[in-house]
Amino acid sequence: MVDVTAGSGSAPSSSFPNFSDIGTMLKRGDLALAFGVLTILVVLILPLPSVVLDLFLAISITLSILILMTALFIQAPLEFSAFPTILLISTMLRLSLNLASTRLILSHGHEGTAAAGHVIEAFGNFVMGGNFVIGIIVFTILVIVNFVVITKGSGRIAEVAARFHLDSMPGKQMAIDADLSAGLIDEKTAKQRRKELEDESGFFGAMDGASKFVRGDAIAGLLVVFINVLGGMIIGIAQQGMGFGDAAKTYTLLTVGDGLVTQIPALIVSTAAGLLVSKAGVSGAADKAMMRQLSGYPQALGMSSGVMLVLAMLPGIPMIPFLLLGGGAGYLAWTAQNRNRAAKVEEARVAAEPAAAAAAAAAEEPISTALKIDDLKIELGYALLPLVNGPDGTDRLTEQIKALRRSLAIEMGFVMPAVRILDNVQLEANTYVIKIKEVDAGTGRIWANQFMVMDPAGNQVDVPGTHTTEPTFGLPATWVEASLKEEASLKGYTVVDSPTVLSTHLTELLKNNMSDLLSYGEVQKLLKELPKEQSELVKDIVPSQITVSGIQRVLQLLLAERVSIRDLSTILEGIADALAFSRNPATLVEHVRARLARQICAQNTSINGYLPLIALSAKWEQAFAESIIGTGEERSLAMQPSKLSEFMAAVREKFEQAAREGEGPVLVTSAAIRPFVRSLVERFRAQTTVLSQAEIHPRARLKTVGSV
Repeated sequence: MVDVTAGSGSAPSSSFPNFSDIGTMLKRGDLALAFGVLTILVVLILPLPSVVLDLFLAISITLSILILMTALFIQAPLEFSAFPTILLISTMLRLSLNLASTRLILSHGHEGTAAAGHVIEAFGNFVMGGNFVIGIIVFTILVIVNFVVITKGSGRIAEVAARFHLDSMPGKQMAIDADLSAGLIDEKTAKQRRKELEDESGFFGAMDGASKFVRGDAIAGLLVVFINVLGGMIIGIAQQGMGFGDAAKTYTLLTVGDGLVTQIPALIVSTAAGLLVSKAGVSGAADKAMMRQLSGYPQALGMSSGVMLVLAMLPGIPMIPFLLLGGGAGYLAWTAQNRNRAAKVEEARVAAEPAAAAAAAAAEEPISTALKIDDLKIELGYALLPLVNGPDGTDRLTEQIKALRRSLAIEMGFVMPAVRILDNVQLEANTYVIKIKEVDAGTGRIWANQFMVMDPAGNQVDVPGTHTTEPTFGLPATWVEASLKEEASLKGYTVVDSPTVLSTHLTELLKNNMSDLLSYGEVQKLLKELPKEQSELVKDIVPSQITVSGIQRVLQLLLAERVSIRDLSTILEGIADALAFSRNPATLVEHVRARLARQICAQNTSINGYLPLIALSAKWEQAFAESIIGTGEERSLAMQPSKLSEFMAAVREKFEQAAREGEGPVLVTSAAIRPFVRSLVERFRAQTTVLSQAEIHPRARLKTVGSV
């Protein structure tokens, strides 16, 4: 006799499983799923008792109902992205149960109708009603409904959806990249949208393949029923000695019951698949979406009610059902009409509240508020209102202006004032006006839902539309319908939407008027936001040597020539150095520009990495030097008008020649005459940059393209 209590306690645990370990294993989702799939595979091989088969059949029905309810209540198809995997597992479960029930039917069918479990027996008796012919017909109809109607339709929807999503994927990715480049979205949002796009394409592609599972399941169910009836009849008559009638009744009942138990869950899952793929264009749960759309048109419900009431009056037609349905549809139409009317009244009230509040506020505002000036304002004709309040709720123009202010802040070093957008009924329908400090700075005509097409070579485009002139640079352009956008792009033309045209015009106007927009308060704000080390320098020179207004004037002179003031620390250091010998803002600016040589050269460097320049000849250097009168801060230019005209013509000719050669050069002069040359050049070529020799950085790569 062996004493099992005297040895180590590990012997029993090595022979029998620890149930706490099994429970811990099942709590892990990956192990539980693996255990479930292995169980399905084991059922395909090993025979199951009828009691266990009943349990698994109940699980199959419950799982199919859960899948259907989930498909009904989800808001978007991607919320059920695991559906293809679940569909495969549920199909394998039904097929394994089909095989297990077939084994029981063929081996124990002669023992009675409970041979394959009570679930199959109950389904067979309930549906057949004692007549196996009825059972076969009902089963056949279920298979036809599942295979021909639901499975085929959902498979076709999934196939088309997958094809369209894959075809449209490059365009959607380009749209995301365009929004990111325009500053409408950040990098995080762009990554999220790309991930959603990839998931959506993968999901519909998987659904296209998963629909074949349901199709194969229906075919397999039909073949299994045929095999079970034929095999059961052979076994019952030839081996078990049963009569033909008894064998037919018993095996048919068992087979049809088995087919119904598997086909009903298959039909439910097929319906769920159809709901899922057909939900691609619908947002929200299925019940809310259907009721919202079906009740959105009370006229349709009213017409349906009228038709049913007319049918109720026809002789031979049962009156009560049609009267009830007609009355119910009429009541729904009446309630829907009242609800829609109340919704419109509420929308009108909500829309009128801001206008009424604005009117009341305007009535109560003091007269002094009329003196307030908007730094930046855009007035739109009524046809351009969709740019700021589109039918889909978008605000394209406002988003582009936000991105513009952000990019200009990075490029030029200070935040532009907010832009006020309002409609002006006195303007023409497609006209807009940009005002700076309440003065018209630019105007143009655009079409809200069309695209502007331009030839990069500056020629008129060969696309039907409304010919016009691009408002920013005065180039010939054509407004075309959205349907011609792709055709124009394929021809190599530049295609721009209307918000971009307006924002581009606004950008150029802002760059030309930045010096006027840099207010005293903005300069104070920039000085306060300096790092602590630089703020000490400000304390040393302000207000003992220069005022904030003096710094403002220096910054304005820099912005007038489109020099960024973002490097405010270097600018203040240059001002502090120059204050030792002058307090004239023009002189301070020249000294600061020399400090910003690296930045100015980089700003004007071409895409090829060199700084193209046109040098001022010694002849004109001497002519300008001899024409300067006065001393110190009182110097001014007094050149003969004929010489000025000659100089303008020479500069214009050289720069136009350089432009034809694809160059955008700067004009280089000596430091002493640069302010006077610049003041003259800006009158006829405002976009031309004039640099002094002191502003050429030693490391800059130079290329002389001509001389004046």
